[in-house]
Amino acid sequence: MDANTNQSQGDYFVIKAKENGVQVIGLTRGQDTRFHHTEKLDKGEVMIAQFTAHTSAVKVRGKALVMTKYGVMDTEE
Repeated sequence: MDANTNQSQGDYFVIKAKENGVQVIGLTRGQDTRFHHTEKLDKGEVMIAQFTAHTSAVKVRGKALVMTKYGVMDTEE
């Protein structure tokens, strides 16, 4: 893996749905932040994702646990 490839890949994070219909929305990088990808998770489903050259932020709608190297966040709190 070369240095340029490594720079475009970011941290992994995990989202576990606590209810049906949790939405995970990826937001783009650049001057204009836009939605570029949406996933829907049902209760108990887990999504493992990664920040990339195209994804700078993620929005989670619904009751879920978000696990990162910085800790666990509960969207209900």
